[in-house]
Amino acid sequence: MQEKVLILDFGSQYTQLIARRVRELFIYCEIHPFNNPPKDITSFKAVILSGSPFSVRSDEPPHPDLKEIKGKIPLLGICYGAQYLAHFFGGKVSPSNTREYGRAHLTNIDSRALFFKKIGNNSQVWMSHGDTILSLPEGAELLASTEDVENAAYKLKDEDTYAIQFHPEVYHSLEGKQILENFLVDIAGVHQDWTPDSFVDMTVQEIKKRVGDGKVILGLSGGVDSSVAAILLHKAIGNKLNCIFVNNGLLRKDEFDQVLDQYSGMGLNVKGVDASEMFLNALDGVSDPETKRKIIGKTFIDVFDSEANKVEGVKWLAQGTIYPDVIESISVNGPSATIKSHHNVGGLPDYMKLELVEPLRMLFKDEVRRVGKSMGMDSELLGRHPFPGPGLAIRILGEITKEKVRMLQEVDAIFIQGLKTWNLYDEVWQAGAIFLPVNSVGVMGDERTYESCVALRAVQSTDGMTADWVNLPYEFLQKTSNDIINNVKGVNRVVYDISSKPPATIEWE
Repeated sequence: MQEKVLILDFGSQYTQLIARRVRELFIYCEIHPFNNPPKDITSFKAVILSGSPFSVRSDEPPHPDLKEIKGKIPLLGICYGAQYLAHFFGGKVSPSNTREYGRAHLTNIDSRALFFKKIGNNSQVWMSHGDTILSLPEGAELLASTEDVENAAYKLKDEDTYAIQFHPEVYHSLEGKQILENFLVDIAGVHQDWTPDSFVDMTVQEIKKRVGDGKVILGLSGGVDSSVAAILLHKAIGNKLNCIFVNNGLLRKDEFDQVLDQYSGMGLNVKGVDASEMFLNALDGVSDPETKRKIIGKTFIDVFDSEANKVEGVKWLAQGTIYPDVIESISVNGPSATIKSHHNVGGLPDYMKLELVEPLRMLFKDEVRRVGKSMGMDSELLGRHPFPGPGLAIRILGEITKEKVRMLQEVDAIFIQGLKTWNLYDEVWQAGAIFLPVNSVGVMGDERTYESCVALRAVQSTDGMTADWVNLPYEFLQKTSNDIINNVKGVNRVVYDISSKPPATIEWE
């Protein structure tokens, strides 16, 4: 049985980072909203309370039920979590009088405390809060301070309940990972056995037990997530897995044939379906991006359902859902506002009558790649940039036509191949080209032109939740622009997007 840690989320921007740091310690963890905790709380070896944009002094602060946790399971409160434990258990919390945002340094560390094992005085940590803990609950032990914050870390009396006002999960807390390890391993006794190999072994056994003799159908996209899911399923059930790769007419140049060739070399049972005309006809005259996504989603389900009905005995639908998809679909305040429809969560149309199997739903993107590597998958496939499910439909702003698709495919191919030729591809998390709904004046030879403009986009990220634009070499951008304008008829201007996420998203639609 896999040992696990529970993270109760109070809406902090850093909650996913806590999970990532815990996973980096080879410890399995799950994030749940504070107001919707798992029923089996006693099965968790430790619990972490996240930070929050809310204040414990507000009229209706986030208020978790800790009766099955506090004093029974090792508990760590971070930022809001620390203030919550102080405020509601006998201490006092007030607005800060001094700046408590940014870098700080730990002082007066209790060197006897196991919590601060291997942590020396003056260790840099990251503060981010507007309230401060003025006094601790009765009998609590002060473990550390900073220059401006007296009660930076403390422990409640006679129980393994710890609290810190700083954020150990962010990189600015230089020894934060060690602090988390001290709490989880030395205090809570959690074993560090969450590895790619152990995940594969456990998941294969779970799939075998759950799926049994039933057949599974999986829609492949050519991307990392669906490919790793396919290999995991194939490892468990062999040719009872039926894969379908649908050409929606909005893939990258030559991608349909290239991906089919790649999959056939992996021993998978794959059928390619060219439905490009159906998708493009359904999108005719549509400009609104959310409408595009819905049309593509519905058309895909129609095609997929038709193909699934040709396979006898299918009982299961497999999806490459990963953990950020799951987390983004829930919220401590109810369903999140729709930024765009794209997650594999939310179920299936009733008429499909299939049960879902999602072998990767608890993994972050980098973990998916590590699992693929542990199964011996090709590094080129595992290093492939993410590509949106709706494909080029959301990279063509405005109405979609065959000609626009052709032009963008050519532009995109030049850009991506250029990144590979210049050894920049692996330095970039995601790259692509966007077809803009404007024409611009240009001069080619002695003639004036009025043709299309495209934007290039390249970002660095870990899992797409945040992203920074990549500072590509000027020489590369210059050559790429020239190659595009000289070789793609109808394009006379190339621009480069230097927006980060947030506030911009990675895709334009």
